[in-house]
Amino acid sequence: MMHDERSVPEENGGHHGRQEMVDFPVTLDNLHRAPLPSSLFFLIHLLLLFPPGKLDSDPKEVKVMGPGESILAHVGEEVEFLCHLLPNLDAEHMEILWFHSQASNVVHLYQGQQELSRRQMAEFQNRTKLIKDEIRDGSVVLQLHHVVPSDEGPYGCRFLSDDFIEEASWDLEVAGLGSAPHISLEGFKEGGIHLRCRSNGWYPKPKVQWRDHQGRCLPPESETITQDAQGLFSLETSMVLQEGSHYNVSCSIQNPLLVQKKECIIQIADVFLPRTSPWRGAFFGTLPTLSLLLALLAWCFFQKQQRSRETLKKQAEMEKGNLTAELGKLQTELDWRRTEGQAEWRAAQTYAVDVTLDPASAHPSLVVSEDGKSVFSREEAPDPAAGEPPRFAGQKCVVSRERFAAGRHYWEVHVGRRSRWFLGACLAAVARAGPARLSPAAGYWVLGLWRGGEYFALDPRRLALPVRVPPRRVGLLLDCDAGKLSFFNVTDRSHIFTFTDTFSGPLCAYFRPRAPDGGEHAEPLTICPLPARVVEEDDRDAWLQPYELFDSDRGLC
Repeated sequence: MMHDERSVPEENGGHHGRQEMVDFPVTLDNLHRAPLPSSLFFLIHLLLLFPPGKLDSDPKEVKVMGPGESILAHVGEEVEFLCHLLPNLDAEHMEILWFHSQASNVVHLYQGQQELSRRQMAEFQNRTKLIKDEIRDGSVVLQLHHVVPSDEGPYGCRFLSDDFIEEASWDLEVAGLGSAPHISLEGFKEGGIHLRCRSNGWYPKPKVQWRDHQGRCLPPESETITQDAQGLFSLETSMVLQEGSHYNVSCSIQNPLLVQKKECIIQIADVFLPRTSPWRGAFFGTLPTLSLLLALLAWCFFQKQQRSRETLKKQAEMEKGNLTAELGKLQTELDWRRTEGQAEWRAAQTYAVDVTLDPASAHPSLVVSEDGKSVFSREEAPDPAAGEPPRFAGQKCVVSRERFAAGRHYWEVHVGRRSRWFLGACLAAVARAGPARLSPAAGYWVLGLWRGGEYFALDPRRLALPVRVPPRRVGLLLDCDAGKLSFFNVTDRSHIFTFTDTFSGPLCAYFRPRAPDGGEHAEPLTICPLPARVVEEDDRDAWLQPYELFDSDRGLC
């Protein structure tokens, strides 16, 4: 990852960044011996270099981290440029510039909390999209759509604030895998068969090669490679296949950047090659016999194909029967697992406890309801004039007042149709500190939903979880003595995932709504009163109607 450190002049002549202090051997004797004007000039020079208040300053160094030294994009697809500040700073009020080769070639500009398109280069207009969900943490992503060869080259992103200006740079490489080559027979030429191979849509300039059945290179008769207005390469090459070059002949085209190739193979027998031979007359003399022989071979082939089709039909019927039997076994096992999961969830409800949120633990970007049962992102809070909770240097979460050190404890949380959230438990000792990663090793046992419908557990790395029915309500069972934290989908009464670990101290419930949600349903995370209402067996089947069982007036707490 490349990073340029630059010093930016201030209005008073100072510089941000590192300043190298030079030791000048100044003594009283030297000052007395020096002429008075030279001494005054020396002192004025020192004041200009190091103004008052700057001599002892040690500004915090800020770096911009880019996507890497070099990234590869495919023609017609999209590529993402991720840039973020180290340490994490709120960049919402900064100016952020993405540029191509130099700062005057504007790819995208964010300034004054707005995206300014008037300074954007014409070739990038309507092709960029800024993702600023994490801009308050100093992280932004620029998406470049419909990549073309002309996008190739150096890029950079620059952050500008009242205190600093820093940038990162990287190189974008573009590659295009063209169409599959097509070989056509152009007729007879110079005692052989004239073959021509065509393909298009390659970038960078591809390499083409003719080969025989043993992999030996065959010399081309001609080769033409052209580049269209979009920068993509098309090629056309030809060769004359001589007598003796029978069996497979291939035309392969390779992309030198992707180290991938596409190949077309054609098979031509010697009998189709024009030649002068003493056996030519004999060949035409035996042509009627040869025709009869070919007809006989065709009839034998047809009979063989008919028998093969009958055999395949019987095998298909047998496999269909076996598959039906396997599906029956699988359905029986699924029904058993469903019954077992429902029994485990009902047993967990017997350990229900009353859980309330601790406003003192809430991040400044969150708002806790007066009853301590719901938490909003501040951008989603229904009352923007609500008082701001106490600030602390932690992560964007809130924990429960209750602490659990022994026994079993169960609570349910309504997540509704939010597109992002985290739920779980954490050690009370680390609840306010904020770890580098949400992992069991750091004292966090967390399950979450990410944008796009991906459910996962951090154990310690992201572990994708198959969830058949999206939960609108999630149940959590904490067994302190056994060292287990289980998650249940209350919507279809199934088990989702269980952490097994050793808890080194008291735990508290963990909530993180992931602000801003950005979805159509910006609902809060709400702790549900227990025991919750249980759907009777004569209600709709949760497995047959997974998305209609808990509607707006039945699925809430």
